[in-house]
Amino acid sequence: MFHKEGYKIISITLVLFLGANVASYVAIQNNELQIAIFVLTLVFLFLILQFFRNPKRKTEVNDKTVVSPVDGKVVVIEEVFEKEHFNDKRLQVSIFMSPINVHVTRHPINGEVIFSKYHPGKYLVAWHPKASEENERTTVVVKNNLIEVLYRQIAGALAKRIVNYAEEGEKVVQGSDSGFIKFGSRVDVFLPIGTEVNVSLNQKVKGGESIIANL
Repeated sequence: MFHKEGYKIISITLVLFLGANVASYVAIQNNELQIAIFVLTLVFLFLILQFFRNPKRKTEVNDKTVVSPVDGKVVVIEEVFEKEHFNDKRLQVSIFMSPINVHVTRHPINGEVIFSKYHPGKYLVAWHPKASEENERTTVVVKNNLIEVLYRQIAGALAKRIVNYAEEGEKVVQGSDSGFIKFGSRVDVFLPIGTEVNVSLNQKVKGGESIIANL
């Protein structure tokens, strides 16, 4: 299964793959060169298909847990001052996505979207300390009776487009599709101080399945 954000790029890549190989078969008499072109274009096609894959995830919906919004590796767990929405100290858990990770963003909790905002910005590497404030990003806040969670999609040096489906006033289900980041980046999750974190630094997590915090 592939994510809808990849349909156009996958279609173009397939056309290029077929076109390049048909052209090489017609115009090139060198079998070794034909094979090389086939292998190179096949690898490129595989990478595109791999990037836009959208595997089904079995989210155990539970109001007393916060699930990871994305696949990747936990790179930050620290107390910070969150100044865009809360204006107070929060516990930040940051997850870095490499180009080979699934790039679907999922809602970490059940609830209502009470804040959703896009910010244009730079394309610093995703692990840069200023990336959370200076890079292109979207900020979404979901609230229910137990918790209010902010998560921020952050573009990286390779990520040139962030897609965010969350709309203010919308009721969302934990683990459901919230957006997509094209070509590598990071997501920051901001939790209330004192929240029991269920992950550790450098731990790999799966979006919609791995529990990053317990309430």
